[in-house]
Amino acid sequence: MNIHIDGGYRDDAAAREIRAFIPEIIALRQDLHRHPELSFEERRTAAIIARYLLSYGYNVHEGVGGNGVVATLKRGQGSRRLGLRADFDALPIDEQTGLPYASEKSGVMHACGHDGHTAILLAAARYLAESGRFDGILTLIFQPAEEVGAGAKAMIRDGLFDRFPVDAVFGLHNWPGVPAGAFGFVEGPAMASVDKAVVRVIGKGGHGAEPQQAIDPVLAAASIVTALQSIVSRNVDPRDMGVVTVGSIHGGTASNVIPESVELQITCRAFRPEVRLLLEERLIRLAQAQAESFGASAIVDFRCGFPPVINHADQTEFVREVAQRHFPEASILDNFQPRTASEDFAFMLEERPGSYFFVGNGDGAPLHSPHYRFNDAIIEPAARLWVKLAESFLSPTFEKETPQP
Repeated sequence: MNIHIDGGYRDDAAAREIRAFIPEIIALRQDLHRHPELSFEERRTAAIIARYLLSYGYNVHEGVGGNGVVATLKRGQGSRRLGLRADFDALPIDEQTGLPYASEKSGVMHACGHDGHTAILLAAARYLAESGRFDGILTLIFQPAEEVGAGAKAMIRDGLFDRFPVDAVFGLHNWPGVPAGAFGFVEGPAMASVDKAVVRVIGKGGHGAEPQQAIDPVLAAASIVTALQSIVSRNVDPRDMGVVTVGSIHGGTASNVIPESVELQITCRAFRPEVRLLLEERLIRLAQAQAESFGASAIVDFRCGFPPVINHADQTEFVREVAQRHFPEASILDNFQPRTASEDFAFMLEERPGSYFFVGNGDGAPLHSPHYRFNDAIIEPAARLWVKLAESFLSPTFEKETPQP
């Protein structure tokens, strides 16, 4: 399939109009930041999103997949359908930014910028409702529970793409350390899969002074930690990416007591499904074999999270061309690299063609840090890209050629 974008208009009307109401959008974003809600608890946020969309004139559907909100707007007689997605849940982090609008909820913080993603899409939604020039059906997807990898699947199970069909779906994420307002595009794997393994190493407890009468699960667990480091270095093709990280190890209560068991918590990440499967297989076999070599045993609970974000080539080329057409050359990052973090937008890309791209947040603390700050200056350019993408994709002169078999 070859996709070509329509030239459309080239003035800065969208930028000027968005700029005019951007203070209101920033105030909204800061209110959401002040009142963050964890996954599955985003009722206040969802209600605010729905209220704004209704005021803009959208047909709004609440409670999709839990607290999800879907809004549609039809213009003209066109049959093309576009989906744009933003997430809106927060993280269990105690904010340490000192901002005047810092979280008022102890231990909960928008440390990933989902409040910003919501503000960006609402800004675009307002412009497209008031001044957007398109022909077709625009579908805005506001997704809950991304941080726990459950929101996208819940919305899909609730009939997201059956009830609100789209020809393509797009999403974005802010990224600290990337110039503010610059855009990064990645064809193919853009973010890693994420899986979790909990390994319980079971031995035989005893006195620390008489280890010969015990089976030491601490020693076996230490050997497992070391052995796991060989999975990527000796099993994964050096041209591929794999991560196996032991983030937690717990066992024992005193220096002179050999415990009965030790627990390891492990995260695995990969860009390719084949590597993802390899990590699972090797982790289970190595953990069990290492434990057995010490006379212990290992019970492995491998919990699949979500797959890698794999961007479709045509849709990635399309959004990149839209950005190149409407933004300065310096705003388009060359050779932007995939990220090893994970995103449950991957499930949407398994259902429909689309692309997930990145917008720079500027210098500052990384995502998921208690010091992270979303940069309100990126709302306008990111919203404008949503606008240009929607108007180009839903243009009556949009061309699509599908080669015949």
